[in-house]
Amino acid sequence: MALPWLLLLELALYACCFVCGIVTAASLTVAQGNLGGACMLYGTVNYNTTADLIGIQSSSPASMCYFVSTVSVLVAVVCFSLSLYWLYTFCFDGELRRERIWLNLTLGVYGLFLFFLLITGCILKIGRDSFCTLIIHTVPNITRCEEAQTRKWASPLRGDNFYSSLLKAETALWVNFFFWLIVGVLIIMQQHQGSWFKMAGGNSGPAGGVFGDPGVTAAETEPFFKRPARPH
Repeated sequence: MALPWLLLLELALYACCFVCGIVTAASLTVAQGNLGGACMLYGTVNYNTTADLIGIQSSSPASMCYFVSTVSVLVAVVCFSLSLYWLYTFCFDGELRRERIWLNLTLGVYGLFLFFLLITGCILKIGRDSFCTLIIHTVPNITRCEEAQTRKWASPLRGDNFYSSLLKAETALWVNFFFWLIVGVLIIMQQHQGSWFKMAGGNSGPAGGVFGDPGVTAAETEPFFKRPARPH
């Protein structure tokens, strides 16, 4: 008994989304930790010309970075849970069933996650660009934001990988959004193919067929020669 190819592709995308969610949350947490716990999305910096040090002038509320990390972790948890559910159902129940009402509910949930991934992706993109633009205009002899990673930062700040971490978090989040979009397309494809798919004993088909086969009815399984009636 093999899994349907649509479900196999869906499980593979869940695994990718899980990894992307963890990478986004971890990278953003590392960047925030290296900058003294400050959320530098839309933040500003100052430059000490005497000591040649970069410092933080203002930062965004920490809840902004926590929001992005929470959404990414929540998406990872949902993907992991869905993967476990389908694998458990396939291995132990031997039946895969997805009715139309659950497809519609699943599409609604996916649309909600797509919305939050889009919002957090825009927060990361615009916030990082704003922070980098201020760094380029504030720190002399810098034409690209990643060059600030080689400059000295005021203690206890460590800016040796802040740009790399923010870029990694943003890239993983947009990849996550793209994969999540493909999952939604797969769900729509399943809706057009049928209200649900079912596997039992290696066969699939709508309810009412014998052994899950829509072409086999109870009448066709009767013997060709009926038993003679017993004499009374």
